[in-house]
Amino acid sequence: MSHSVAAVILREGKEKPVSNHHPWVFSGAVARIDGHPADGDIVEVQDARRQFMAYGYLNRHSQITVRLLSWDRDVFPDDSFWRDGIDLAVAGRKELAGENAAYRLINAESDSLPGLIVDRYAGYLVLQALTLGIERRKADIVSALRDALSPEGIYERSDVDVRAKEHLPSCVGSLWGKEPPALVEITEHGLRYLVDVRRGHKTGFYLDQRDNRQRLNRYAVGRRVLNAFAYTGSFAVGARRSGAESIVNIDSSADALALARANMDLNGYADAADEYVVGDVFTQLRAYRTAGRQFDLVILDPPKFAYSRQQVLDACRGYKDINLLAMQLLSPGGILFTMSCSGLVSPDLFQKVVFGSSIDAGRDGQILEKLSQSADHPVMLTFPEGEYLKGLVCRMR
Repeated sequence: MSHSVAAVILREGKEKPVSNHHPWVFSGAVARIDGHPADGDIVEVQDARRQFMAYGYLNRHSQITVRLLSWDRDVFPDDSFWRDGIDLAVAGRKELAGENAAYRLINAESDSLPGLIVDRYAGYLVLQALTLGIERRKADIVSALRDALSPEGIYERSDVDVRAKEHLPSCVGSLWGKEPPALVEITEHGLRYLVDVRRGHKTGFYLDQRDNRQRLNRYAVGRRVLNAFAYTGSFAVGARRSGAESIVNIDSSADALALARANMDLNGYADAADEYVVGDVFTQLRAYRTAGRQFDLVILDPPKFAYSRQQVLDACRGYKDINLLAMQLLSPGGILFTMSCSGLVSPDLFQKVVFGSSIDAGRDGQILEKLSQSADHPVMLTFPEGEYLKGLVCRMR
């Protein structure tokens, strides 16, 4: 069934990514646009010979001119398309569902719904509309989510930098149902956490570290732990349950560390003699190095260092510095649990940076495990850019 929509015609030789089902069409690949579509409209992408290739939504203001939705001429992205896509994403996470569960429900391009992020926190859904195409369809998406999951409420956290590239303002607030409380309680791997979905980082919690929190626990037993960039203490709570000897949590946010302490209390560890240090991690680690302090397990989960290709070199310098400091603080045989969530820094490049840190530190390291994002953040084979989180577990000899 043919739909009459405007056409985006590709330049000669620019068809391969589209035919390989990569979901992005960059502005440099576009020869012209036939018709008068508004930004956010569904368009048909055609090759230079005017043959159908895919449907997607348009935004001339973005470097990614079209985000592709369907490569089947008979599957037009109408309301039922979005509902089917949401139902498929929900079905793919059914093993994670539970009364107080928390997980990513829709992972944008990697769930074939580009520009749409939805996270679940117990009875509440938190939505991020990253693009104009999603912004235009937000009401329909909310309706589909409501029908598919019957949540208590749907809250929007579209306060991310990428919206500026789409010429969109920041948007935060309740979209449907009850507004979430100041803190939503969730359960993960038998541990309880309080999450600030209205003001916390990302949508409130680092859901992408779900599997890595479980991995960390086997290394924490009996060790002196340094938890850098601690945020609300999710790694620390698991380490404490696993029998860590001591834990030092460092974060620049006093509010985040207050919530980390509350999460310890919630799990029955109020009496643990852990430290909560408000400060710059780089500065604090240098101070520990000067003081000759040592740890047996150092966790590095820093925020994103590279937001553009121009920032990759500076990001690598930052990763090298922080990993060097960590290695200098580790006892012989100590474990480095180090991560990067900068999508523009590839796993291979990150490993080279950590190798450089080991050379400068004069320490031999063994890679015990390689880390990635949790299974509720799948990566589409056609969209390798979706693998943004990478990490290494190293024993430093």
